[in-house]
Amino acid sequence: MIGHETERERYTALRDVIGRTAKTFWRKTSELMRGDLVVAGDTVEEFWALRDVNFEIKRGEVVGVIGRNGAGKSTLLKILSRITEPTTGKVEIRGRVASLLEVGTGFHPELTGRENVYLNGAILGMTRADIRRKFDQIVAFAEVEKFLDTPVKRYSSGMYVRLAFAVAAHLEPEILVVDEVLAVGDASFQRRCLGKMGEICEAGRTVLFVSHNMQSIRQLCNQAIWLDQGQVRAIGRSDEIVSEYLSIELPDDSIARLNKNIALAAPDPAFHLVEVDVRQGGVSGTELVSGESVELKITYEVLQEAHGLHVYFLLCDVDGSVIFESLHNGDSSEYMPLVQRGSYVSTATIPANFLAGRSYELQIQASIANVRRFFAEPFSVGLYVQNAGLVNRAYAGYETPGKLAPLIAWRTDKL
Repeated sequence: MIGHETERERYTALRDVIGRTAKTFWRKTSELMRGDLVVAGDTVEEFWALRDVNFEIKRGEVVGVIGRNGAGKSTLLKILSRITEPTTGKVEIRGRVASLLEVGTGFHPELTGRENVYLNGAILGMTRADIRRKFDQIVAFAEVEKFLDTPVKRYSSGMYVRLAFAVAAHLEPEILVVDEVLAVGDASFQRRCLGKMGEICEAGRTVLFVSHNMQSIRQLCNQAIWLDQGQVRAIGRSDEIVSEYLSIELPDDSIARLNKNIALAAPDPAFHLVEVDVRQGGVSGTELVSGESVELKITYEVLQEAHGLHVYFLLCDVDGSVIFESLHNGDSSEYMPLVQRGSYVSTATIPANFLAGRSYELQIQASIANVRRFFAEPFSVGLYVQNAGLVNRAYAGYETPGKLAPLIAWRTDKL
């Protein structure tokens, strides 16, 4: 229940104030007598964070939970962890659950790191002997040995998370529930966490993992649940669900709209991007096939001659990771080639049988060396490549693994 304050009129009669106050008082009293949460405000809106969510996870499955912010992912994990009680419905869990939902969950700020390891382990159902046996591994993984006897209220958020994850991961729960909290740690710690979760998955334990990092979901999870506005939109193989989810997040796939955005961009006194076109077989478009070459044409004007001017594109996966970058003068023998004033058309050709069948994001950018970029954000367009015409018959009938599918030259000699 969400409370709202009604908009007050400039002039309100006394009888209206008395009536509204009495109504609000009666509602709050009734909520208190029923044991419900007392909601602030004089009007109440019913809001379902989750509704009609039904699924089953088998022992040993690694399941990613994806969706936009506010889709209900964290609420779902709190219900599964017995932190929040559902308004209606039920959850059946067979096994000991360890949850890592937010910084500081299950830790007492006044206790030291050492004491919290034992406290948290006891909450997870471990005996003192089990905790003692794993203690050195936990401390080594968390890298907080120097501060082990310091109250955790003095820890940074990264130290908090390192210790919390180390406890949850090393005390061998049957079910591990992890929210996006790993994003707090630094890059090296995140890599170690993903490695540790990979070990947990291989050990046959059940894992629920919420993340906005689609690469991690694809890498770790064999199944995925897509939540949208509190309801299950899709359940299935993680690679299929992630691809479907990211497809709605792709940049606009219309070349015409891309060029409209280019025309509306603020002018630059040194460089003007005129037009971008993607063509295959003489036809402009963003739906391509892998068996034919793709031609990218970039038309632009150089308004001031410059050393080290680069017009280039980045081909990215749909999660934003760069697959490769190519500069219009990347093969020049000069370090900082001079580009004279004038109008230009630069054409790049991506060879046939190079792109695998999947969705991509093409980003167009221009800069002077690595010093100045002409656009704060690159101009982007979504591409979709089908496997049609793929020469490599080894993959006929199913999706090519990987993001690229080049036909590399091989030679086989009989010995």
